[in-house]
Amino acid sequence: MPSPAPPIPDFLYGTAWKEDRTPALTALALQLGFRGIDTANQRRHYLESGVGEALAEAYRSGLVTRPDVFLQTKFTYQRGQDHRLPYDPAARLPAQVAQSLASSLKHLGTDHVDSYLLHGPASGSDWTDSDAEVWEAMVKQRDAGRTRLLGVSNVSLQHLEQMAAAHTEVPAFVQNRCYARQGWDREVRSFCQHRNITYQGFSLLTANPEVLHHSAVRGLAASSGATPAQVIFAFARAVGMLPLTGTADPEHMRQDLASRALALPTGAVEAIESLAG
Repeated sequence: MPSPAPPIPDFLYGTAWKEDRTPALTALALQLGFRGIDTANQRRHYLESGVGEALAEAYRSGLVTRPDVFLQTKFTYQRGQDHRLPYDPAARLPAQVAQSLASSLKHLGTDHVDSYLLHGPASGSDWTDSDAEVWEAMVKQRDAGRTRLLGVSNVSLQHLEQMAAAHTEVPAFVQNRCYARQGWDREVRSFCQHRNITYQGFSLLTANPEVLHHSAVRGLAASSGATPAQVIFAFARAVGMLPLTGTADPEHMRQDLASRALALPTGAVEAIESLAG
């Protein structure tokens, strides 16, 4: 039987684009206090096996046990991969899902992950028959105990509405890149809120440099004794997001985690919302 489930964390450490630094940076994130790790079986952008190396060392050293860590990975269609595929491209989609997840479990040294995401639908606009087939395959993997929760990433409101109409089960998580100029993904967040779906926001800093440099955010940071990045992460939580950070800087890791204690003053959340273009 799977070990006790870790709680859904209030911060996720993202491991994309770190290549050979993945083991060291994941280890550092765990040492500094992150207990949610986001990865993907997509060698083009992730070194999932490097996450597994860091976890194995953290277990050996006694820093954490498997039940302490919320592990999230993803199934990625072939169009999002390079030549280093985690499945047989000639296999049917359900077999690809099974092969990819089996590979992830081997990489991560576990018999289950806590969250398994579809790493973007097959189409940029519609929820397709391929997506439906993959989702049903993911549900079967969940029912077999290989993941606890399911989600989707890089989706539009239309994707989600079509998905909800096509399936009896909605995702536990939606993970999107979040742009202030697009209202901080307000429509998708509203959809999630009304259906008790946890919205995971990524690129909150890198997608919004103009917000980090905005006088209102800098003023809030100065008056709160915080950094602009900490203000944005506190804002994200205040509007119901589960934020991700992928920083490689140890001090930024510490600051990001410390933002959990930052309470924004009255009106600050609305002021940051209003910065949307």
